[in-house]
Amino acid sequence: MIDRTLFTSDHEAFRDAFRKFCEGEIAPHHDAWEEQGYVDREVWRKAGANGYLCATMPEEYGGAAVDKLYSVIQMEELARGGWSGIGFGLHSEIVAPYILHYGTEEQKQKYLPQLASGEMVGAIAMSEPAAGSDLQGIKSTAIQQADGSYVLNGSKTFITNGWHADLVIVVAKTNPAAGAKGTSLLLVERGMPGFEKGKRLKKLGLKAQDTSELFFDNVKLPADAVLGGAAQENRGFICLMEQLPWERLQIAVTAVSSAQAAIDWTVAYVKDRKVFGQPVAAFQNTRYKLAEMQTEVQVARVFVDKCLELVVQDKLDTATASMAKYWTSDLQCKVMDECVQLHGGYGFMWEYPITRAYADARVQRIYGGTNEIMKEVITRAMGLGR
Repeated sequence: MIDRTLFTSDHEAFRDAFRKFCEGEIAPHHDAWEEQGYVDREVWRKAGANGYLCATMPEEYGGAAVDKLYSVIQMEELARGGWSGIGFGLHSEIVAPYILHYGTEEQKQKYLPQLASGEMVGAIAMSEPAAGSDLQGIKSTAIQQADGSYVLNGSKTFITNGWHADLVIVVAKTNPAAGAKGTSLLLVERGMPGFEKGKRLKKLGLKAQDTSELFFDNVKLPADAVLGGAAQENRGFICLMEQLPWERLQIAVTAVSSAQAAIDWTVAYVKDRKVFGQPVAAFQNTRYKLAEMQTEVQVARVFVDKCLELVVQDKLDTATASMAKYWTSDLQCKVMDECVQLHGGYGFMWEYPITRAYADARVQRIYGGTNEIMKEVITRAMGLGR
C-alpha cells in the first residue's frame, strides 16, 4: 500500500483520541439510534465538550484553528465504523464555514461558539420537493417588508440534521424576479413562529441520521437575518457555488473510507466463513475480486489525498471536486455490491455492517449534486456543453 503523507503525528494523535471517543460514545448506541431514527442529543454536547465540533474555526469563535485535515480524520473514522448517523461533518464543515466566510461579525459571535460547544446543532436547507440538484429552481421566498424585516415562505426536504437543528441556513429568493441572482441565505432559528419541522423521513439507509422536512409559513425574520447582512443579499447562489468544491470532496472522503472499511470487513469474513469445506477466501474468484477492489480503492485514495492537499492550499477547483465526488461514490456503491455478494446470504442481514453500509452508500451518488450533474460540471470545464 502507498503510504499516506498528508497527516502529521499530531493528526494521528487526534485520530487515536477521536477513535476512542467513537468507540466509547457512539459505537455502543448506534444500533439503538438507527431504531429510533436519530442520535441522542447528548452525543452532540459530549463532542463539543471534547473539541470535536467546529475545530477548524478560529479560537475567538470557539474553535481550535486547526486545518481541515482534522475534520477529514473525523469523517474517515466515522466511515470506518459505519456510524452514518452522526452529522458532525455537515455541522462543522458546511454550516459553520458559511457563517465564518460570509457572516457579519455579530453573526459569527452569536452562532459559532454555540455550534462549537454543541449547544446548537446546525443545518443547511437547500433541497425542495421540486428542486434538488437544480438550486436555481428553488421556490422559497423571503420578501423584505417596509420595516426592513423579511417574511419567509416555502418548504425544504431531505435536510440533514433537520430534526435536531437549532439553526438553519435557508436558501431562498429575496428577489424572485432575478432568478439565481436573487438568491440569499437566511439564518432561521428553532422556535421562530411559522417555522415547523415535519416528520423525520424514513430512508433506505442513514437510518440514524435525523433527515427531516422543514416548513416556513410567513416566518418573520429580522433585518439582520440575511447571512452577511445587506452586503450579501442576493449573493446566495454565488456563496453556494464557492463552497461546493469542499462540500463535494467531503462526500469523496467518506466514499473512499467506507469502501475500504467494506473491504476490510469482507476480508475478515471470507477468511472465517467456510463453503464446501474450505474458507471462501480459498476460492480464486474471491481473491481476485478483492484484489480488484483494493486496487481501485487505492487509486481513489491517492486521488482524494491529492485533492485534500489542494484544499489545504485553497486550490481545489469545482471540476476536480466533481470528478472526485462522482467517481468515488460510484466506486463506493460498486465495492459495497461486490462485498455483499461475497458475504452471501449474510450480506442481506441487517446485523452485518456490510448490509447497513450497502444501504448507506446509495445516497452518495445523489446528494451534493447528482453524479449526472457532476459530469455536466466537468464537461463545461472542458469547454463542452452550455
